[in-house]
Amino acid sequence: MQYLQAGRHKLVLLELDGEFLENIARQAGFELRLQDNTRNVLLDLKAAERQAPLLLFDAADPQNLGWFSRCQFYVDGSNGSILQTPIEMANQTDPRGRPLPHSIRLQINKELPVDFKLPGKTPVSEQMVYTVLYNFLNALLNTGVGVCGGTVVRPLTGRMEPGGPRG
Repeated sequence: MQYLQAGRHKLVLLELDGEFLENIARQAGFELRLQDNTRNVLLDLKAAERQAPLLLFDAADPQNLGWFSRCQFYVDGSNGSILQTPIEMANQTDPRGRPLPHSIRLQINKELPVDFKLPGKTPVSEQMVYTVLYNFLNALLNTGVGVCGGTVVRPLTGRMEPGGPRG
């Protein structure tokens, strides 16, 4: 981890290890394609051996209340940010534009404001990002991740069709 000052802006520069990220994804049960860029790392993840879709659900739907009460992570559906993390996500889609039920794309930002804090007001470090990533991937497979609002990130499980009780 390094620190950078650009004018009045102070940044933390994370030095993420690609092999370590690959090991985390494999331990969690995902196949991975990794692209390491200057300002971020892109991870294309697929749970190939999984029968059911990843547990990414619409947090606003009352029928998903059981999932909502158990989840540890929430995704802002309007921009893909995983709340209180340096990670953003997107659906991967088939040629018709429908989300693939076993695949997602993650972007881990390597440049963060020096005062960026993880949940519990924990300072950011490479080790903490690895821990958050592992916990997020496990949540997608076991406990659920809620999508809050927006149309950029679409749920993969639960009731997803429009026109339910709210429509």
